[in-house]
Amino acid sequence: MATLAPRSHALLVLRRPRLRTPRARAAAPRARGAPVPPQAARPRRVFLGLGAAFVDQLARMASGGAPSRSFVASARPRQGVSPVEQVILKNVEWPDEFPFKAEDFSRFDESSDGLFYSVPRYVTHIDDQAIEALTKYYSEVLPPKNTAGVAILDMCSSWVSHYPPGYKQEKIVGMGMNEDELKRNPVLTEYVVQDLNVNPKLPFEDNTFDVITNVVSVDYLTKPIDVFKEMRRILKPSGLAIMSFSNRCFWTKAISIWTSTGDADHAWIVGAYFHYAGGFEPPEAADISPNPGRTDPMYVVQSRKRIA
Repeated sequence: MATLAPRSHALLVLRRPRLRTPRARAAAPRARGAPVPPQAARPRRVFLGLGAAFVDQLARMASGGAPSRSFVASARPRQGVSPVEQVILKNVEWPDEFPFKAEDFSRFDESSDGLFYSVPRYVTHIDDQAIEALTKYYSEVLPPKNTAGVAILDMCSSWVSHYPPGYKQEKIVGMGMNEDELKRNPVLTEYVVQDLNVNPKLPFEDNTFDVITNVVSVDYLTKPIDVFKEMRRILKPSGLAIMSFSNRCFWTKAISIWTSTGDADHAWIVGAYFHYAGGFEPPEAADISPNPGRTDPMYVVQSRKRIA
């Protein structure tokens, strides 16, 4: 551990969906940092598609009808509507057990993450328009700057956090994999170097943080439930966890279930993490993409720690 001294968007409630996942399929490798390929261009194991049959099943479940036991459907979003904004599922139930298997969290490149991230990358992983959209979103949901007693954790951080210009709090901790990058991040008051895939235990006291952010990195977590349980532990009651993601990643290091599913499915995957970690309010999803189809998409799934 190293330390550096001193809504206007519509949110869609993801509540207790009952789902099943088929076994993982292999996906063809592609270049680092590239978008996740279109579903039609690659083998796809469906997690939560948005096909009409699937939506019909959910509707029957919500209305007391008898749903099919298998939720497998192709992705057919309504014209002109974001697939993520179609993730409006209410009055349905999650499976009793976490529906993923160990192979869902395998990766094409299982070599050391410490080695992979050992060289600083002073680049951004989403385009300027997506960054601007995320920064605007943060300006609407983060506590006002210089709010007394506020503490924020930027998880999977690097040399930039995409917070609003001039944003400051008494305590903003960055946790990441590369110390040189973290040293360059001007918003941080301190930092921690830690590989969450090796050690998901967070080195903070209970009820420490008001907000946890994670930008385009939730797809790299191989022990997500352990990490989300730790997030719940270190958040203050009603504290907010904001997971943002796009369709761009280091493909070889992203988990199998992420690279073999689409954007709307990703919202459900992150929603499942919150649900199965326990102690969170029903998660909410937002599509904050600035120019759908023309620039990088940007999505948010967030939840608050439930007040005991």
